[in-house]
Amino acid sequence: MPRFTDRAWSPYVSGVLIGLLQVPAFLLIGTALGTSSSYVTVGANLAELVDPGVRAIDYAAKHLDGAKNWWQVALVAGIALGALLSASLSGMRRRGIAPVWRRALGTSSPALRFAVAFIAGFVMLAGARIADGCTSGHGISGIAQLAIGSIIAVTAMFAGGIATAMVLRRA
Repeated sequence: MPRFTDRAWSPYVSGVLIGLLQVPAFLLIGTALGTSSSYVTVGANLAELVDPGVRAIDYAAKHLDGAKNWWQVALVAGIALGALLSASLSGMRRRGIAPVWRRALGTSSPALRFAVAFIAGFVMLAGARIADGCTSGHGISGIAQLAIGSIIAVTAMFAGGIATAMVLRRA
């Protein structure tokens, strides 16, 4: 069994553990694992603070209430905190920017790094919502349910990731 102080876990053990997390998700909440909807939940609730009329928009309204929506927000927070805890306990926590990004951006300016990260995150999240799910939603949940759309989405995600890696390697 993996320990939190291990530098890396077996991808097989990790995959099984993540796959088994589907069981309580379906039994207790009636939903599959996914994370991109949590951003809509947070965004819709923040928008409602400014304009209560946001409930008139069906897309926002369905993300305002319910355990399913807030469970996904808790999942995202847990992923971030778990990654930080794991990196800290294993001694793998890094600071700074990866050399490949430093070369690609031509700078190590923190402001530029944060701007690029924000824009990239926004584009990725927009794509996830257009695809009606994120990598975890399609890759873990959709494929587990043998959804054709998820198989196509994950294939496209891998192709995009491979293409991006090849471009960055050349930079």
